[in-house]
Amino acid sequence: GFPSPAAIIMITLGFGLSFAQTASGQGIIHGLKLAAVAVIINALCGMARSACRTATQASFAALACVAMLFATSAWHQILVIALAALLGALMIREDSLDVEPPAMRSGSKIAGATFLVVFLILLIGLPFLGRMFAAGNLEAFTSFYRVGSLVFGGGHVVLPMLEAELVPTGWISADTFLAGYGAAQAIPGPMFALAGYLGNVIDPGASYLGGWTGGLVAIVAVFLPSFLLLGAALPYWDALRSRARVRSTLSGVNAAVVGLLLAVFYTPVWTSTIKDVSDFAAVVIAEVPLSIWKSPPSLVVFIAAIGGLIGV
Repeated sequence: GFPSPAAIIMITLGFGLSFAQTASGQGIIHGLKLAAVAVIINALCGMARSACRTATQASFAALACVAMLFATSAWHQILVIALAALLGALMIREDSLDVEPPAMRSGSKIAGATFLVVFLILLIGLPFLGRMFAAGNLEAFTSFYRVGSLVFGGGHVVLPMLEAELVPTGWISADTFLAGYGAAQAIPGPMFALAGYLGNVIDPGASYLGGWTGGLVAIVAVFLPSFLLLGAALPYWDALRSRARVRSTLSGVNAAVVGLLLAVFYTPVWTSTIKDVSDFAAVVIAEVPLSIWKSPPSLVVFIAAIGGLIGV
């Protein structure tokens, strides 16, 4: 129920691509892309303050950014996150927490183990099935499921994951992707609802249905890992989160995802959006209400879309 309103809105927006081919549509899309630049800058600053508090964490972010700038595959993101987790456990010092025992039983350990097994089977097995059957629906489900499995550190981190899965493969253009990301800032609900829009408009090949069906496939796939992982972790979470080594591992991952978002911010977000002085000026102006006045992103997105339409 929680993602449904946002998912319905984003899937519906995918049907407006025909309008996007007109001059007015191109103006609105450019405005949405400029809004996306401003929103990502604001998100990066907030994430950096919370996830890169020490020199070691900041170094993790910088190294992750450099690695992703030269990456050629979505699997490189998985490697970067895994290395950040390992090095975080070894190099970042976090204190243990004194956690009071939960007042209620947190869940069945057998059920938790079952959820974890299902999660791993899907994460490992879906790519093989996708190659075996070469079915567009299955390939798209696999990509969105992998993204949902690997997003750490907040909703905006879904951007580098989805971009690496969909844009380099040619399933969707960078302009269409960024326009959807910009529009996602103006609606209620979680950022993951962007998957509904993308599932509508992408074209991974044979047997992919797109439209409402494709949007629903993407929504289910991107949210499913969260349900499985929460069910798996709940019986053990109170014990795990109090341990210094676990907290260090998560600190390393969270710092690395700041670097992942920074890399995607440079390319394709900045390189495909900021074309001249006017574009840069628009981003600076949009950043003022976001960062200084703490205005809602939806307001900035709306103004940017209108500005793009007027500027056509």
